[in-house]
Amino acid sequence: MGLAEVLGRTARRSDSTLRYGEGIEHVVELWWPDSGPVTSTVVVLHGGFWAAEYDRAHIRPLCAELARHGHLTAALEYHRVGQDRGGWPGTFADIANGLDALPALTGGLVKDDRTVLLGHSAGGHLALWAASRHRLPPGSPGRDETPLRAKGVVSLAGVCDLAEAYRLDLDGGAVGRLLGAGPASFPDRYHAADPARLLPLDARCVLIHGDKDDRVPLEISERFHRLATAHGDDVTLTRLAGADHFELIDPDAPAFAAVLDALRTVLAHDR
Repeated sequence: MGLAEVLGRTARRSDSTLRYGEGIEHVVELWWPDSGPVTSTVVVLHGGFWAAEYDRAHIRPLCAELARHGHLTAALEYHRVGQDRGGWPGTFADIANGLDALPALTGGLVKDDRTVLLGHSAGGHLALWAASRHRLPPGSPGRDETPLRAKGVVSLAGVCDLAEAYRLDLDGGAVGRLLGAGPASFPDRYHAADPARLLPLDARCVLIHGDKDDRVPLEISERFHRLATAHGDDVTLTRLAGADHFELIDPDAPAFAAVLDALRTVLAHDR
């Protein structure tokens, strides 16, 4: 599956669009469960290497299908590299502010112990980072004494290790564009932005990655899995044979079964 096919997909419209700030991208789209009360929330963070040209549109089919399977699903938008508020530190502040606003925006339906952060590609990085906010250094964007503490994270082909992704030059320098340069130039930024440097996560984590991914190599998730396990985290790596980068967000692909299973695993976890 290619990028053009993913971007060309359509899905049922969200049930509501809410604002969590004044910026043009400070919005969150909600899909309510098709039936029954709200018992779980999945906050979806889209990928696109943090670049302005890729917004939440391509993740809507996945969001709609997650709602059909009983989850209140929230697609959280954020300012991206190439926009005035994007990159460091605005992208990170957006994620933090949007997450912390969700309980009030939903009338208290979003609760820490029933919320899963799910991110694809660069969104996987942001989901893992958001779950690590309790470990952020003082003064870091997104630091809060009482952040929304999700029950766990599902990372789909996530950019889990920014320093390694910078070394591999993913997307021709995407990490450098996000943070301004490499780790040698901005060590403090990497310490505050890289999930691999904020371990232990202290939350259930499932990493899903296809072994045919040509955009974010499987070794990125494998490396994060080793680091998180060494720190004592409860983390699982699911390798999908034959799956590429975009199949993981295709609700019609076999990979979707692994996504649903990961959500069940995280929500059933007793932390």
